[in-house]
Amino acid sequence: MHEIRKHKSDLLILFATLGLMALGLIVIYAIGPMRANVLNNTYGANYDSNFFFLGQLRSVALSLVAFFAAFKLIPYKYLKKIAKPLIIVALVLCGILWVLSKTESALIKCELGECRWFNFGGLSFQPAEFLKLALVIYLADFLARKKEEGTIGKKEFWLPLSVICGLSLLLVVVAQGDLGTGVALIAIIFGMLLIAGVSAKQYILMLILILAMAVGSVAMFPHRMERVDAWLATLSGSESTDSTYHIENAMLAIGTGGLFGVGVGNSVQATGYLPESINDSVFAIMGETFGFIGLFLIILVFGVILMRMLKVADHTTDQGNKFFVVGVFSWTLAQVVVNIMAMTSLVPVTGITLPLLSYGGTSMVFIAFAIGEVCQLSCYTSREVNKNEDISSRRGIRGAHHTGGRRNS
Repeated sequence: MHEIRKHKSDLLILFATLGLMALGLIVIYAIGPMRANVLNNTYGANYDSNFFFLGQLRSVALSLVAFFAAFKLIPYKYLKKIAKPLIIVALVLCGILWVLSKTESALIKCELGECRWFNFGGLSFQPAEFLKLALVIYLADFLARKKEEGTIGKKEFWLPLSVICGLSLLLVVVAQGDLGTGVALIAIIFGMLLIAGVSAKQYILMLILILAMAVGSVAMFPHRMERVDAWLATLSGSESTDSTYHIENAMLAIGTGGLFGVGVGNSVQATGYLPESINDSVFAIMGETFGFIGLFLIILVFGVILMRMLKVADHTTDQGNKFFVVGVFSWTLAQVVVNIMAMTSLVPVTGITLPLLSYGGTSMVFIAFAIGEVCQLSCYTSREVNKNEDISSRRGIRGAHHTGGRRNS
C-alpha cells in the first residue's frame, strides 16, 4: 500500500540549489571587478569594483527569501487558486513593457537594442521571468482540470491553451525579441503536454507548428540569422569573423581551463575578451576557472536537481502537483541544456541564463521560488508502507522519542 502524508523534504534538491547559488556568488566575486573595469574603459562608465558582486549578493539574498517562502510559507494549493490572475498579470506586464518600449519611457531599461526590463529607481524587473512561473502554475491547474473533465485533446482544451501559449510566445519572442526565454516557454509547454495524455498525432502536429514558427522568428530578425551563420561557420572551421568572436572565445575559455582550471580570480577571458562573461557566458568562465573536472561536477549537481524533481513528480499522486513539478523540471532543463550547448558550439549562441549561477536578479528569484515549491511538494509524495505495519503505532513511537528528548532522523 502507499501512504500520503507529510514527511521530510528532498534535501538533495535543497542543498544542491544552495550550493549552486554559493558557487555563482564566488565566481561573480572573482570576475565582477574585471567586468566593471571593462565597462568603465569601454563605455566610460563609473562602476565600483564591487558593484557586480554586491548586485549578485542582493540577488542571492532575495532568491533565498523567495525559495524559503515557497518552501515553508506559501502552500502550493494557494497558488493554484490564483493561477488565472497570475497569468493575466504576467501577460499584461509584458504587454505594458512592449508599449512603453515604443515611447522611450524612463520606466523601462534597454540593452543592446532590446527592451526587456522595467526600471524602478535603479532596480530592474524582467516580466518574462515572471511569465515563466505564471505559465507553469496556470498550465498545471488547467491541465489537471481538463484531465479530470476528460476533455484533453478536444476543442475546449486546445482553444484556451493556444490563446495563452500563443500570447506568451508573441509577447516574448516577437515583441521583446527574446528567443532564449521563448525556448524556455516552449520547453515548459511541451514538457507538461507530454504527460497530459495528448495524442501522439496532436502532439507532433503542435510540435511541427511551433518549430515552423521558431524558424520564422529567426528568419525575421537579421541578428538571429547572423548567429546561425556564425554557428555554421564555426562548425565548418571557416575563417574567424566578428560574428564568430563570441563562440570562439567561449570555447577558448573552456579549452584553456584544461582538466583543473586556472583557479579563481585568474580568468583571462573575463578581462574583456568574452562577451557577457557574468551572464550568459558564465559556464565558459567556470570552465576556464575550474576546468573540465569543475564543469563535470557542476553538470552533476544540475543532474541531481533534475533527477530528484522527476522522482518527486513520479511519486506525486495529485495531478496538479505532478504537472507543476514537470513544468519546473522542463524550465530548468531547457535553460541548463541550451546555455551549455551554446557555450560549446552545439547550437547557435542564444541569450539564456544558466539557472542559479548567472548574474541577474529576476531570473534567479523566480526559478528559486519555483524550486522551493517543488521542495514543498516533495514532502507529500507517496511512500511504500508495509501493509501489516501499524502506522498509528509508528507515530506513537516517534512521539515517545520526541518526548524523551531524542530526534528521529
